[in-house]
Amino acid sequence: MPDLADNGQIVIHDRLHLASASPRRRELLHALGLVFTAAAEDVDESRRPGEDAGTMAVRLAVAKAHAAAADGRSDKVILAADTVVTLGDDVFGKPQSRDDALNMLDVLSGTTHRVLTGVAVVHRGEVRSAVSESVVRFREISPDEASLYWQSGEPRDKAGAYAIQGKGGIFVAAISGSYSGIVGLPVFETAQLLGQAGIEVLGSTGN
Repeated sequence: MPDLADNGQIVIHDRLHLASASPRRRELLHALGLVFTAAAEDVDESRRPGEDAGTMAVRLAVAKAHAAAADGRSDKVILAADTVVTLGDDVFGKPQSRDDALNMLDVLSGTTHRVLTGVAVVHRGEVRSAVSESVVRFREISPDEASLYWQSGEPRDKAGAYAIQGKGGIFVAAISGSYSGIVGLPVFETAQLLGQAGIEVLGSTGN
């Protein structure tokens, strides 16, 4: 049955499932007035040979959504996303260690790089997907700053080893594109895909 969110927006209770444990993605969906369940899905996030960053982000988002559907949620509208950071031919996912994170920050320091977030919605076997691309310019990051940032704990589960919405925002000189996409769930693309699957978000019909 329809329900009302705190902002008065009509939502469909428990029809939507987010295939992620990311608090940032949950916060963005809550801000849209949506009611949903959420759980992480374990998929192989390795890059395939010759795969470009946008294709990789969408493929992983679709894989997470399919994994959630196969886990007894095939009757729900399933939303999933994956974010990657890319500079030239290099693709940066989540750091595997302190050294990995510090290397990512060193490579990205003083550069202009791209952040791509793939979004997928799966419902009753139908797959809809999109990709959001944004450009981020970093100031120079000193080794001491990178080390202190790692000690804060923030980079550990973030693509590119930084979070624009947290302490990592001090490194960001400028962005072009979707701020929410850089955070991890582009609101524009998400609203369109959910609208196409029958869940309207703030008046979006998916057209």
